[in-house]
Amino acid sequence: ISALEALERLQNGNRRFVTDAQGFRGVECEVRRSELLAGQEPFAVILGCSDSRAPAEIVFDQDLGDLFVIRVAGNIAASSQIGSVEFAVREFGTRLVVVLGHSCCGAVQATLEGLRRSSDSPLQAFGAIVDRIRPAVEGLLATELRHEPEALLRHAVRANVCASVERLRHGSDLLERATAEQGLSVVGAEYSLQTGVVDFFEGVPTNG
Repeated sequence: ISALEALERLQNGNRRFVTDAQGFRGVECEVRRSELLAGQEPFAVILGCSDSRAPAEIVFDQDLGDLFVIRVAGNIAASSQIGSVEFAVREFGTRLVVVLGHSCCGAVQATLEGLRRSSDSPLQAFGAIVDRIRPAVEGLLATELRHEPEALLRHAVRANVCASVERLRHGSDLLERATAEQGLSVVGAEYSLQTGVVDFFEGVPTNG
C-alpha cells in the first residue's frame, strides 16, 4: 500500500487506542499466527524508543504482522537500525517509515543532563546512544530554552526525531532511491505519554 494509505491506517489505529476502542482479537490471534507462518507483509516500519510505555503495536492498535518495529533507546538511527529499515523496504516493499519519539524521553533527558555537566563519561555502552543524540540537541542549550527545562526537553525530543529522519533519508543509498523512485516516505512523529495521541509532524505525505 502507499505511504499515505499506511499513514491513515496508523492514524486511525491511534484514534482507537486513545478512545479505548481497540478491537478484542482473542481467538483470532491463533488464526493470524498460522497465516503468518508463510511470511509477512508489514505495511509500515516503526523506528521507536525502547521505553516500555511506548509499544508501537499497542499505540497504533495493530495486529500481528502489521508493523516492522525497531526499538532502541532514544529512537536513534545508527547503522544497525538503518540496515533493519533497508531490509523491510527491500524485502517487503514497505512504503512508510515512521521515526516515533515520545514525550519525557529518558535517553534525550540523559543527554541534556550530560551536556549541562559537560560530562564525557555516561554509562559506557549508553555513551554510543548519547553520541547520536547530542548533535541534534546541544544547540538548544545555547538558546533561552536552557532556562526552561520542560520546554527544552520537548524541543529536544522533536529535534532528535528529526535527526533520525534525516539519517534515514540520506544515510542509505537504498532508502534514497526508494524515496525518489518508489514512493517511500520517512516521517517523524511524537507519542504523548500523557494523552496517548501520536502527532505526525515531520515529512507527512500529502498524496498517494
